[in-house]
Amino acid sequence: MSARSIPATDVVPGSGDVVPTAFAAPGLDRATLALFLAFVGTLHFSIVISQACLAAALVGAAIQIARTREWPAVPAFAWPLVAYAVASLVSAAFSMDPAASFQPLKKLFLFLIVPLAVHVARGRRASSVIDVTLTLGGISALVGVIQYGVLEYNFLGQRPHGLLGHYMTYSGLVMLVICVAVGRLVFSPGQRTWPGLLMPALVMALAVTFTRSAWVGACVGVGLLFLLRDFRLVAVLPIVVALVFALAPDGLTKRMMSMFDLRDPTNRDRVAMLETGVAIIRDHPLTGVGPNMIERVYPQYRRPDAVQKVNPHLHNVPLQIAAERGLVTLATWLWFVVVLARELWRLYRRQAGAGWTGERMLAATALAAVAAMLSAGMFEHNFGDSEFLMLFLVLVTLPFAALRPDDQAPATRAA
Repeated sequence: MSARSIPATDVVPGSGDVVPTAFAAPGLDRATLALFLAFVGTLHFSIVISQACLAAALVGAAIQIARTREWPAVPAFAWPLVAYAVASLVSAAFSMDPAASFQPLKKLFLFLIVPLAVHVARGRRASSVIDVTLTLGGISALVGVIQYGVLEYNFLGQRPHGLLGHYMTYSGLVMLVICVAVGRLVFSPGQRTWPGLLMPALVMALAVTFTRSAWVGACVGVGLLFLLRDFRLVAVLPIVVALVFALAPDGLTKRMMSMFDLRDPTNRDRVAMLETGVAIIRDHPLTGVGPNMIERVYPQYRRPDAVQKVNPHLHNVPLQIAAERGLVTLATWLWFVVVLARELWRLYRRQAGAGWTGERMLAATALAAVAAMLSAGMFEHNFGDSEFLMLFLVLVTLPFAALRPDDQAPATRAA
């Protein structure tokens, strides 16, 4: 098992009652779940509101844990995340400017989403989290389509971004929601209507962001879902891409073609950033230059053929981690990816013989999210984006949360 098994009941001291642990405070349990769902839903619209809901849900869960004295189970991939956090702190301590490097490490607290999701989104509740993700993600996609079609956010200098601050963040979230929607479509025959209705808006929203990395990630994630369900479905993907290409406006068509044009300025700059990152790693192999320091050192390592004079990051997740935090931290991140993929695959294989199950859909969707993150992350530092990271951690944790009992049985009196 990937997550430690937790008994569904416990003895409340002094009461003589044997009750499901979550029912030790049923009102608090329901409130914590509501806050968690609000966190998942609002991250498509406001990081401030979403993180406020997340903080409140963490407080609620902490109170529950303190009252029941039951520590939440965590999947095996949580421990590499802990190692990644420790290595990041070491990198910040050895940074050329520790004060500036420690400041962005507050994002490490987002890793608490993993035990929180296991604790709160257990059993059938995991399906409710998927419902919220699909619904609010679909609404966010409609906002982007309206921005493109009505408000004329239809060129590289003005791209749809929903209600979020940046089109890259927006496209990354839409990419993950597409993986969720396709996961429901191909693995949940009885729940196809709603994701089917949302798919046109999601695909259009992703297309009009002009974000090539998210296009690649979505294709890889969806392709993996098709491969897991039936390898013959993979033939559908190039047909869909060809239709989008044929029906897309000229601006989108040119953007698609630019992916294969080595003369494209952004492609040239990506190559220059790769060379710059390698040079930084060569000089700072163990702990990197420190979190938040790439922008500061970029000018002195900048290649002569680079397009931009300065870049805040290197648009490549493993390259960014190695240059910023060192090869030790990169090793912990790779450990996390390997353990996560291994555990999800084991869970998927375990459920594959059980027919159509919600857990099977969750495991397949999580694997697609990992594939999308990795492929898009070769061209964008999505693992460092708070909104993207929050939804990603929720999606990859849900399959393990669904293994826990959701405490639907009524309390029983001890004899």
